[in-house]
Amino acid sequence: MREFQGRVVVPGTATAEALVSTKGFNTLASFQKSLMKGDLRAVCSDQNNTELYGKPMAGKALCLPRTIGSTTGGMVLYCASAMGASPACLLFSEPIDSLAAAGAILSDVWTDSSLPAVDSLGEEFLTYIKDGMRVEVLEDGLVRVEG
Repeated sequence: MREFQGRVVVPGTATAEALVSTKGFNTLASFQKSLMKGDLRAVCSDQNNTELYGKPMAGKALCLPRTIGSTTGGMVLYCASAMGASPACLLFSEPIDSLAAAGAILSDVWTDSSLPAVDSLGEEFLTYIKDGMRVEVLEDGLVRVEG
């Protein structure tokens, strides 16, 4: 097991299977089709992200360097949470951007589900973690990875 210490953006705990992208994550492109269809599996529809395309994102520990793309990113994350189709947590190797932070905070405040978010986990985190590894997020921003 490896441990990585990050900065807590939205507090909470989560245990989930990792889903990893080493590229910037386009929130709108990734969730748009699922949200429009009401697909609670939240299958990634961003054809430009070959690492995630076609994979369900709901309930996963979404491990990313950063988000990119549309200014609607925060509302997309909030909508996914409100529908019950959000990832279990958001884990960033780099500092989180304001849009992703807003989405995680809105989810925490306005829905019955929490979307814990931890950033600044470092490049080594994203190099080490692979799809399917078990991830545990603790309240203090400690992320444990088994695999």
